[in-house]
Amino acid sequence: MARIRKHRDKWQVLYRDPTTRKERSAGVYDRKGDAVKQRRAIEYRLQTREWIDPTLQATLYAEWAQTWIDTKTHLKPKTLAGYESLFNSRILPRFGTARLRDIRAIDIEQWISGMHNEGLSASRIRQAHSLISSTLGAAVRSQMLQINAAAGVSLPRKSRNKMRFLTPYEVQRLADAIPESHRTLIFTLAYSGIREGEATALRRNRVNLLRRELIISESATDVHGRKVFGETKNRQARTIALPGFLTDMLATLLEDVPAEPSALVFTASTGEPIDWSNFRNRIWKPALVSAGLDQGLRIHDLRHTAASMLIAQGCHPKVVQEHLGHSSIVLTMDRYGHLYPEDRSEVSNALDTAFASGGRGTVPAPDADQMQTQRRR
Repeated sequence: MARIRKHRDKWQVLYRDPTTRKERSAGVYDRKGDAVKQRRAIEYRLQTREWIDPTLQATLYAEWAQTWIDTKTHLKPKTLAGYESLFNSRILPRFGTARLRDIRAIDIEQWISGMHNEGLSASRIRQAHSLISSTLGAAVRSQMLQINAAAGVSLPRKSRNKMRFLTPYEVQRLADAIPESHRTLIFTLAYSGIREGEATALRRNRVNLLRRELIISESATDVHGRKVFGETKNRQARTIALPGFLTDMLATLLEDVPAEPSALVFTASTGEPIDWSNFRNRIWKPALVSAGLDQGLRIHDLRHTAASMLIAQGCHPKVVQEHLGHSSIVLTMDRYGHLYPEDRSEVSNALDTAFASGGRGTVPAPDADQMQTQRRR
């Protein structure tokens, strides 16, 4: 357990490390009473298994962060690159040389406040906080810390990017302003709702013209200036139904695509995968000006456009979810639920009818067999 010994004119607290069984010092105190308090605190932690090895608590944050990131080999390359960027630009400059035990909640709050004052976006601040909280939380689970200093701190509210939706007529205007070699790409993004990375990774053998379908099973991202091909955002493949006009456009485009099954459908003029940054600056922005469209329109807004078209045509939310590849219908409704028409009068009238009928006793309550039959339906 722990004991106290007199060391010259001071009092030293000693304890036996439960892991190494070696006796170590827990500090030297001028007053015996302070030493007694420390001894009791150590004994309590040892008995309740809340003991944290002081040598582990003294680990530099930078060392622990590297240990933590080395275990994340299952993450996508773009995710790992994002972590690396946050560590190097935001976290390590502030906490890299700090010992784990010295990182306090007030330090985290001051760090967040400083990033906010610099004008960093709420989204980026929340990402940085999430990362440091994950590393400190892992230290707690690894019995290197007692508490996660980043847990529960106040964060700036994240604002959602404003969605913009084009009408079919506006999509046509935009496509007319785009060089002919990329027009099919614009129509595909606007009517299929696939993401930019999914369009980049679309291959010849995943375009089924006979069944009028696209198979979306791969996505491409930029990592340190190079294209990395991998799984889709939610790690699930999906099949998208194509309208007839778009099937015809893709059939024409495929005539100029190499015959190899793995050949990319959409490429830059050089035959290389599309660089969306270049596309945005050299093709997209000039086309917006030429078409007289909102200069703030993003390429990703074509995905929202696809959702709005499906909803306008009365498609069920489940159909929209599967078409866009959302992980759940909850996400679909959270994003696009406001686009569905609301007919509250129908609900109001139905409830009035139910109340009136119930008051006259004309609508008998269903018996157990009826309720069971309804559940089966």
